[in-house]
Amino acid sequence: MVFICLRVRKLHVTKTLMLTYNNYKVGLVYMFNLIVGTGALTMPRAFATAGWVVSLSLISFLGFMSYMTTTFVIEAMAAANAQLRWKRREQEEEDDPADSTSEDSDDDVMVRGRSEPESRPILSVQRSSGHVDQFEIVERVEMGQMASMFFNKVGVNMFYICIIVYLYGDLAIYAAAVPISLMEVACGNHSCSAGTVKYNDTDLCWGPVTRNDAYRVFLAAFTLLLGPFTFFNAQKTKYLQILTSLMRWIAFTMMIILALIRISKGRGEGRPPTASLAGVPNLFGVCVYSFMCQHSLPSLVTPISEKRRVGTLVVVDYVLILCFYTLLSFTAIFCFDNALLHDMYTLNFTDNCDVLDVPALRYFLGLFPVFTISTNFPIIAVTLRNNWKTLFHRDGGTYPWVVDRVVFPLITVVPPILVAFGTHNLESLVGITGAYAGTGIQYIVPAMLVYLSRRHLEPVVGRDVVNKHRSPFRHAFWVWFVVVWAAFCLVFVTANIILDDTRK
Repeated sequence: MVFICLRVRKLHVTKTLMLTYNNYKVGLVYMFNLIVGTGALTMPRAFATAGWVVSLSLISFLGFMSYMTTTFVIEAMAAANAQLRWKRREQEEEDDPADSTSEDSDDDVMVRGRSEPESRPILSVQRSSGHVDQFEIVERVEMGQMASMFFNKVGVNMFYICIIVYLYGDLAIYAAAVPISLMEVACGNHSCSAGTVKYNDTDLCWGPVTRNDAYRVFLAAFTLLLGPFTFFNAQKTKYLQILTSLMRWIAFTMMIILALIRISKGRGEGRPPTASLAGVPNLFGVCVYSFMCQHSLPSLVTPISEKRRVGTLVVVDYVLILCFYTLLSFTAIFCFDNALLHDMYTLNFTDNCDVLDVPALRYFLGLFPVFTISTNFPIIAVTLRNNWKTLFHRDGGTYPWVVDRVVFPLITVVPPILVAFGTHNLESLVGITGAYAGTGIQYIVPAMLVYLSRRHLEPVVGRDVVNKHRSPFRHAFWVWFVVVWAAFCLVFVTANIILDDTRK
């Protein structure tokens, strides 16, 4: 289940740069780059809608919650490595009966094959093989594999359904973001007076073609150009991903510096409210989406050689990311008129000469999402296609050629394209994806993994053996706190959506 390791939004580092790095500081950079991505571009508008005090409070709390579940996943990875070592040692003893001191029945072996808790402690094996830290994270155990080890069949299927829904949301966001950027560039909104105008979809773009028509034309072109990649495998994208990562950080740095310069000159137009509860549900989804990294942690943590510093790395990264999101969003909401903030923040720099008067740089910021997102779309689509195959896979079975090469690619790429044709409200797409599928992947799955892995291994290793990668939030209270919080958020967001529809 290697394909689960792909970071569905910012997967350029984790999948393509899978190598061992001795310096944990390199891991810190990789993790920062893993988490910060396209979701950050939708955060300024969400901040302006919810108010700066509410936004700062909520993003700080959600950052803490994401950090907690990240430590849960790392602990579960260590437990999975211990479980695999124990299985391997058992298999060696079965293959070499002369060295085996146990006479297990075939029924016992079958029970263990279903990942049931063992009755013999690992420590008894350690005495014969020398001291080995059973919880050392050496093998890359992806989230899907951990789910198979610790969840029952229903839990495994729910995990795959959750990540499939999340990937669909990702593809829909990407399918909408690229045509929006192209539409804004093509429809001539780079005049120096355009920044003070709020355009509607029915406004003309060129000739009799409206902006909405132009958006759909670009979406159709995007589908025809990138959709076919879903039928193949995305390979050898390492240098392309490095290039797009570099472009992304140049763009982020430019936007922050330009906004700070305008604010320092006293020309900032933003007057954000202190608090607006109406914007909280969408802000929640955007923040969850922007802190997502849990399902890519195995590909990030496993190559680090100095794993004793992993805990420090995670804390430092989350503090830096929280500061970065806050800086990006606050400079945005105080620099620009909040009513004119775009769903895609880069577009605010393409039509305002007071902020940026170099045409080439305005075009760079306007088109930068097109380049970065277009390179990731095929990889995410292939990831989703492979997850569909795994969800329906049966041991020893193979798919007919038509199902494998035609049906699975089509059910992968068609639904998100249809969603993008129906709406290009990026803020809502990001908010809904983060609030529903994101809540499952970021909160519920890590909490259940760590809880069940503890229950699973306790009879094997005993209570006295300590997992050196155990979470600082080791009490069961924190696990159930995360689950209750996730349930509350789902109910709150759903109720808000229903009430909004009722008011309309």
